[in-house]
Amino acid sequence: MKIATRKILTMTVVAASLAGGLSACAPILLGGAAMGSLVATDRRTSGAQLEDEGIELRSASRIRENLGERVHVNVASYNRQVLLTGEVPSAQDKQLVEQVVSRVDNVRSIVNEISVLGNSTLTQRSSDALVTGRVKAGMVDAKDVFANAFKVVTERGTTYLMGRVTLREANRATDIARSTTGVQKVVRVLEIISEEQLQDMLPKPAPAETRK
Repeated sequence: MKIATRKILTMTVVAASLAGGLSACAPILLGGAAMGSLVATDRRTSGAQLEDEGIELRSASRIRENLGERVHVNVASYNRQVLLTGEVPSAQDKQLVEQVVSRVDNVRSIVNEISVLGNSTLTQRSSDALVTGRVKAGMVDAKDVFANAFKVVTERGTTYLMGRVTLREANRATDIARSTTGVQKVVRVLEIISEEQLQDMLPKPAPAETRK
């Protein structure tokens, strides 16, 4: 492979990682082909994946309708558990955001990590996106953790891990995140499953053809 081509591929992977940090619903593109196979390996059911997308979209819309532009709130949903991050000007606004999201269809539970602060700057948000990309890249590089089992969110240097994982996977991913440049704190918003449950989720190998 020529050096120029290798650089282009590297830049494409980095850009895809950053795009994933900015929009959890966007497919990763590499060489013009969407990696749709990642959806098939998600540990949520296809129905839960669609519900999570709907929860994020409807929540963001209703937050705008009720609080306008005075707040900066990010909504991440995994298996109908909603993580709220960002900034609002008052404690009352923080509670109002949670109330608004709690009325969205299919929301199972809410983890409210919103800070009562001024809105973050574009520079801060770009830095958080870079940190998220680094954490995801670290998981991909690690051979003992399944990166696609985690949703990663970073807000003001705090990295949140979401997903359905075993305790072993949770601890390994936490170690990776903590050792990542730019991560100041790691918060786990995880659904812990057993190793037996994990084995049941993994794709089963196709049975060998019986010889006649």
